[in-house]
Amino acid sequence: MRIAVYPGSFDPVTFAHLEIAARATRLFDRVVMAVFDRPQKHVLFSTEERLALLRVATADIPGVEAASYNTLTVEFARSLGAVALVRGLRTVNDFEAEYALAQLNQDLEPAIEVVLLMASRRYAHVSSSAVRELASLGRDPVEYVPPPVLAALRQKYAQRG
Repeated sequence: MRIAVYPGSFDPVTFAHLEIAARATRLFDRVVMAVFDRPQKHVLFSTEERLALLRVATADIPGVEAASYNTLTVEFARSLGAVALVRGLRTVNDFEAEYALAQLNQDLEPAIEVVLLMASRRYAHVSSSAVRELASLGRDPVEYVPPPVLAALRQKYAQRG
C-alpha cells in the first residue's frame, strides 16, 4: 500500500485542500491529511476542532483520512510507512517556500519523496487565511469551504462578537 501524508494546519480546511487530497488519491492508495498540532502561527481553531472538521470534510473522499501529529512531519510520515509528502502549490511564493521545505525534508528523510500538486484554476486563489479574513468581516465564504466548516466559522466569529 502506497501511503502519502498531506500535512498542514488546515485552519480551516478548504475546498482547495480537499481537491488536492482527492487528486493525490490517484497517485497513492491512502492519503493522510495530517493536522500539525503546533504550528508557528496563530490558529483560529484548536487541533481537536481542525481534526474534527477535517474528518467530516473528508468522510466522502475514498482513500483520504485525517490525523494529527506533533513531531517532525517526516517522522510522522515514517511512523505511518508513508512513501511521500503531498503539498499543494498556488503561487510562485508557495513554490519558493515549498522548495526550501522539501530540501529540508529530503535531508531529514531521503526515502520520503515530496510531491507538489498544482492548485486547479478554480481554487488557486483560495487560502485558509483568506477564508478566515472573509468570515471575520462578516462575509460567508460559502464557495470555499464545506458547510460544516462554514457553520464552525460562523460560530467562532459570533463568539468573538
